[in-house]
Amino acid sequence: MCGIIGRVGTDEAIDTLLTGLENLEYRGYDSAGVAVQNGSGIKIQKQSGKVAELKQAIDSDLLSGEVGIGHTRWSTHGPPTDENAHPHTDSTRDVAVVHNGIIENYATLKSSLQELGHEFESDTDTEVIPHLIQYYLDEGASAETAFRRAIDDLEGSYAVAAMVANEHVLYAARQGSPLVVGLDDDGFFLASDVPAFLEYTDDVVYLEDGDVVVVRPDGVEFTTLEGHAIDRQPETVAWDPEQAGKGEYDHFMLKEIHEQPTSLAQAIEGRIQGDEPGEVALESFPPGAFDGIERIQFVACGTSYHAALYGSIAMNQCGIQTSAHLANEYGVSAPPVDENTLVIAVTQSGETADTLNAMRRAEADGARLLTVTNVVGSTAARLADDVLLIRAGPEIGVAATKTFSSQAVMLLLLAQCIIDDLDGTCEDRRALYNDLSGLPDTFSSILEDGTAKALAEQYLGAESYFFIGRGLGFPVALEGALKFKEITYEHAEGFASGELKHGPLALVTPETPVFAIFTGDEDEKVLNNAEEAQTRGAPLVAVCPAGHRAVDIADAHLDIPAVDPDLAGLLANVQLQLLSYHAADALGRPIDKPRNLAKSVTVE
Repeated sequence: MCGIIGRVGTDEAIDTLLTGLENLEYRGYDSAGVAVQNGSGIKIQKQSGKVAELKQAIDSDLLSGEVGIGHTRWSTHGPPTDENAHPHTDSTRDVAVVHNGIIENYATLKSSLQELGHEFESDTDTEVIPHLIQYYLDEGASAETAFRRAIDDLEGSYAVAAMVANEHVLYAARQGSPLVVGLDDDGFFLASDVPAFLEYTDDVVYLEDGDVVVVRPDGVEFTTLEGHAIDRQPETVAWDPEQAGKGEYDHFMLKEIHEQPTSLAQAIEGRIQGDEPGEVALESFPPGAFDGIERIQFVACGTSYHAALYGSIAMNQCGIQTSAHLANEYGVSAPPVDENTLVIAVTQSGETADTLNAMRRAEADGARLLTVTNVVGSTAARLADDVLLIRAGPEIGVAATKTFSSQAVMLLLLAQCIIDDLDGTCEDRRALYNDLSGLPDTFSSILEDGTAKALAEQYLGAESYFFIGRGLGFPVALEGALKFKEITYEHAEGFASGELKHGPLALVTPETPVFAIFTGDEDEKVLNNAEEAQTRGAPLVAVCPAGHRAVDIADAHLDIPAVDPDLAGLLANVQLQLLSYHAADALGRPIDKPRNLAKSVTVE
């Protein structure tokens, strides 16, 4: 989940590399570094800390050159120190490498190299790669052959970019970690994610597992590890470069919360049809597309799991047999799968390692795979039989916001298609479709409400924060708690409301505010559970429409418009996102870069 940037061009590389690292810092910010080929060898500058600190320390004269690589790190092997920062080099410093992923056999490789006299300076698994390249160079191999042989020795997941002294060439390979090539009029880019170079070009080539790419000033060569040429066609990314900037907002998270009306409009566009909306039409899924499916399993992690749970509950309520699974547990305790099983992977980036592994397991058992993702050309999109894009645009803040709402809405739309094909038992859905069509405007009305900020300040300093819901309110409670703990560093937990009395009620005190989510379904039971906590001293905050009975009972109220119960939880979630944001802001937390977390988790 580190960030990689590489540049081969006709102009100075350093400014482009630093811009790329700033754009990628959401992927890791423990340390950062750059290496540039300046005609007289490779020059490196790296250090622990954020990219801004590296940028201040950069000596542009020393790092002059037209070819370079950079890296921003999220630590896996070794703490975030200067020595463990990338790029890493061999003993002669004629080879420099940046790497994302985990080399599983690094200890064996390192031991063998040490026996041959190689000296290591870091605690990382990455450092074995430049030493392997050096070893093969010393045996007389060309730089390209040495790179290929080194890659062939690796076991695990990786995206690797390397440069060799006095060659204006970058060598790169991927296996299980994302890597993309950017095609520019003045040269070429390598990166772990498109936003790294989006302001320079939107023409990209996504590498696939097993690909090796050689980037020279005059062109890019795509081959297998064995050197056989392969065809990789460029695609145009439909993202506006301005979407990857903060604009007028103090934080990416706040910007992305406020982008939800737009992202939802993009998600819905063309997918709900009729003058009076009454039909869902998803590309690639005509009527009958799901005939023969007997069971549905969702796999996902983190926020995407909460969206998957939302979709699963919606389908179950209409008589379709579904289950939602944490992808990292799916490999341990997956339910039975066969050719009549549809496995739906929900992943913002399309590169989440645990989700990809769950997909591969399901594929091996014969399941049909469908990916719901935000990224065209991602590994999950290529691995699946079918893809449903959420069209949310780039999301830079580590804490997912607009992608959750877009994922949940897309799963509701997908549910309608599946329900029709499998003869589900939903009631008249015209009210749902009407409210879905108006959802962007409804979200906008919530974003104009300042109540969440006032409540965040009112309850600042509480011992714990509890979020409860029932039915479709339950995944929203989980997501509300996750957002709160992610960016405030305060203790927060989400519960099915009925579970309060099965243990969590023992934790309730006057210093544990309880946020109760009312969707319009089973509200009386949610209110009864909430009152149990209130009776024991807990402040009760009702997240519900004005005029709801809970407003008169609660100590405080977060207002949401009255909508179809299938959508009410998503409106509640916006208020909880704002609550988390304003609490974190009042506490002075680094909202876009919460400690120990990174945006895309590409290691297990």
